[in-house]
Amino acid sequence: MTDVHVQCRWKIYAGPSDIGSVDKMHDNLVCAAVRSPVARNKYGQYITMNSLDGLMFGIINTVGNFGTVFVDQSYWQGAIACKPSATYRGYLLGGMAWFAIPFSMATALGLAGRALDLPLTGAEAGRGLVPPAVAVHLMGRGGAFLVAFQLFLAITSTANSEQLAVSSLISYDVYKRYIKPQAEGKELIFVGRVAVCAWGIFSGIIATILKEMGIGLGWVYGAMGNFIGSAVLPIAFSLMWKDCSGVGAMAGAIVGQITAIVVWCIVATTQDPDGKVNVNSLGDIDSLLAGNVCAIGVSGLVCVVISLASPQNYNWDDLRTASQTFMVEADSNAVLTDEGEDGKEAMDTAYKWTTWGAGIMSLVLVILWPLLSLPADPFSKSYFAFWVGLAFIWGHAAFCVTVLLPIYEFVVPKKEEVPAAAGTELKEKPEEAPIYNYGPAVGFNMPPMQQAIPPQQLSAYPAATFQSGEA
Repeated sequence: MTDVHVQCRWKIYAGPSDIGSVDKMHDNLVCAAVRSPVARNKYGQYITMNSLDGLMFGIINTVGNFGTVFVDQSYWQGAIACKPSATYRGYLLGGMAWFAIPFSMATALGLAGRALDLPLTGAEAGRGLVPPAVAVHLMGRGGAFLVAFQLFLAITSTANSEQLAVSSLISYDVYKRYIKPQAEGKELIFVGRVAVCAWGIFSGIIATILKEMGIGLGWVYGAMGNFIGSAVLPIAFSLMWKDCSGVGAMAGAIVGQITAIVVWCIVATTQDPDGKVNVNSLGDIDSLLAGNVCAIGVSGLVCVVISLASPQNYNWDDLRTASQTFMVEADSNAVLTDEGEDGKEAMDTAYKWTTWGAGIMSLVLVILWPLLSLPADPFSKSYFAFWVGLAFIWGHAAFCVTVLLPIYEFVVPKKEEVPAAAGTELKEKPEEAPIYNYGPAVGFNMPPMQQAIPPQQLSAYPAATFQSGEA
């Protein structure tokens, strides 16, 4: 996917194309704002961060993406399956590389769609048709193929991850845990395959229903925070706060979701001329924002209040010991080692670095960067050139992380260390008995086994035995 983005960025900003330079893109966007100014953007400009709708969409986007990460089983499944030392590094690098999709792709394909004044309606843009339209305009059939191929890879990999995640949940967390605890290998594999088929059919039915209702990707993207955003803070508290209780986490997620749906529908009635709740009114950005904020805010508040009223005071050591009882088979990555990069001390250090690193990155990307861009209103040519250059750097860095780094790790694999797992001890190898060689007996050569008899065992044999060769 990142290599397609790289090609499109170079094609748009370096040419040959109808744009071909940063200055030409800037001029076209200024002209586009005169033809069709953006509502609730300062001066109606496209190249500005002073946008009320942009701020609202940013909040919706943050809540929804928090939900997709925290609630998506495929993320947890991947983290659990990896080595502890590789997990936090992979997720930090992956998160930074992923940001190239909304940042670099929007700076190239998104702005180009408006700068080229392509005949796209709002409904078509909501269905995600801007990138393919720009690619076809710039590269013809080749562009159409690149976008279609990119979508094929993205959709199939996502569908594969979701199907495996659902099959794992049903086979291990439901079937083995509650229905048949003694279930083993082949039976669990069969249940997982049935779950994959069932989930595939269910997903197809849901997609068909949404299509027939006229619901596009933009609507679903904005609404997903209303459905899953309420689980974000309860999950985070469960992992990082020892006093978070099970009742508090469950109540927070459920009450938060109900509140989000109710508020979402109430605000939607104010956005429709007839006061009706329909697809258009529910898809209004004000309605979506109200639901998303309630989902993440109310859930966290309820979870904290109930947990403080009845704190659990959970002992984290129980998690390390209890997890072994649910293992289907031995897995060295499921436990921390006594020492090394997968040891508890190293993981404690990694936890601190990850917390600070992720916190600082979130602060910079979500708050500081937009605030520091407000004085440039609208973007001058020099500031817009800086923005595009940063998008180029970020996109190419993502290409190195997602394409070149895996190739390097495959060609030059890291030497694996296998230290002892925590709670186990390496037994010392018993000292081997020394080999005694007393030379050949009279009249013949002794075989090696006979030459290796220790002296304390010689008394068990008569001396005549060794002289006669009966041994």
